[in-house]
Amino acid sequence: MIDKQHIGKKLPPFKVTTDAWRLRFFAKAIGETNPIYFDEAAAREAGHPALPLPPTFLFSLEFEQPNTSWRDELGMNVARILHGEQSFTYHRMAYAGDVLQFESHIADIYDKKGGALTFIVRETRVTDHRGDPIADLRSVIVQR
Repeated sequence: MIDKQHIGKKLPPFKVTTDAWRLRFFAKAIGETNPIYFDEAAAREAGHPALPLPPTFLFSLEFEQPNTSWRDELGMNVARILHGEQSFTYHRMAYAGDVLQFESHIADIYDKKGGALTFIVRETRVTDHRGDPIADLRSVIVQR
C-alpha cells in the first residue's frame, strides 16, 4: 500500500523535443493513415506549420521522464504495476520540432479490494517553450 502522504507530490519536470521521424513512426504504429502525420507538404496544405503530433503521442513522451526516483519514493514496485487509465485535455496542437515541458504531480492515491489494489493518479501539464499550455494528461497507475 502506498502512503497517501504523497498526494500533491511534484515530480521532476523534464523537456522533450518532438522529432519528425518519431511522429511518423508513432503514427504508423497506431495505424494512422492521414498524410498530415507523414508528409510535411500535406501538413502545410492542411494549414499546419509542420507535422502535427498524432493523438495520444504525448502519452508515449511521458515515458521519457529521465528521473524516475519518485516511484521508489512512493514505494512503487514496477514489477507489480499496470496501466489503468489515460485521458487528455488538449489546449492547442503541437508540432514536429517543438520542445515540450512536462510537469507532473500525484493528484490522488486510493485503494480498492481491501488494499489489494492501489491506484495512483498522476496529472501532467504539457507546455511549449513559452510556457503556453499544450495539454493536460491524467493517468492512473494500478499497483497490485
